[in-house]
Amino acid sequence: MAAVQPLVFRWGIISTGFIAEAFVKDLRVDPKTRDVHDVVHVVAAVGSRSVEKAQTFIDKHAAGDTSIKTYGSYAEVYADPNVDAVYIGTPHTYHYENARDALLAGKHVLCEKATTSNAAELRALLKLAKERNLFFMEALWTRFHPLTKEVKRIAEEGSLGDPVVLHADLSGDFDIDNIPKTHRILDPHLGGGALLDLGPYPMIWAVLALYEHPSNKRALPTGITGAMLKTPLKGVDSSTSFTLNFTEHLRAQAILSCSITLPPPNPGVIIRYRNGNILINPPIYCPKSFIVQYFDKPGSGVVVREEKRVFSYVGGGWHFEADEVARCVREGKLESEIWGHDKSLLLMDVFDEVRRQGDYKFPEGVEKVFA
Repeated sequence: MAAVQPLVFRWGIISTGFIAEAFVKDLRVDPKTRDVHDVVHVVAAVGSRSVEKAQTFIDKHAAGDTSIKTYGSYAEVYADPNVDAVYIGTPHTYHYENARDALLAGKHVLCEKATTSNAAELRALLKLAKERNLFFMEALWTRFHPLTKEVKRIAEEGSLGDPVVLHADLSGDFDIDNIPKTHRILDPHLGGGALLDLGPYPMIWAVLALYEHPSNKRALPTGITGAMLKTPLKGVDSSTSFTLNFTEHLRAQAILSCSITLPPPNPGVIIRYRNGNILINPPIYCPKSFIVQYFDKPGSGVVVREEKRVFSYVGGGWHFEADEVARCVREGKLESEIWGHDKSLLLMDVFDEVRRQGDYKFPEGVEKVFA
């Protein structure tokens, strides 16, 4: 019996920034190193503001691969018949227009987090993707890591009980007093501040541990409370905290925070149950280890057993989401069952509400669609 040939999945890359660099490097990692045998990724095209910039990107990050097409515009990538799906790595506030144009050109889309500037833009993209029968997914890479899947398994197998409180923080000291005011983290025209840039990562753990938990029955948060501390430099949020209550079926709370003026805490995520804890080490966007603590009896806090899980793989961790996109497209799916549209909408709805409560309004013209 002949071996089944793997699917060769061809990517068009939009943007030549750091995230696109990391994604392309991972696409070029041999899938067999992560025990993947049904999919092979190919970088087919790269689009930038000029052909020269695209070529420099390929020379530096794709070993000068001459099979990769270079384009001086994104539109040419969307029009390339040899591109199966487009990866969008531009700043948040360009995602809506870039993804819309890709969908209109008939391309499947993997769009970096946060997917859009607001939830209305995301809903418009999802409507368009459905009308065009195209796959669309937010590139929240953390959800596809082997470690994350193991945390989910342990969280749901029952020995810890239902989740009660989750604490999660992603912070990073961007040295904001000494970087250009045009830096993406400070520029409100680019969706600057902690919330959209860092906030998806505390949120992903709340989604996994609370929203996805079988006892929650996919109920949305029943309460959202947010607070922002803004920097006078450009008026974006330098520190933001937000709390989500899940009370329709669970009795659970997620306490989440992010900051651009502090290093991350350790552990970065603590998921607390009456029978124990799960402690996830930073960086919480790509953790390599976590600890499970078991109590001697419910509610005692006396740890009688600890188990540490450590994970390693070749590459940075972006290839796992790429595998998911290729498989979904092969199977004719319009969304991922692992990170579906409902979860991306939950993130954007929460972020809209936290920005509303924090009185953080983007400059006029940034948001292209309103509710």
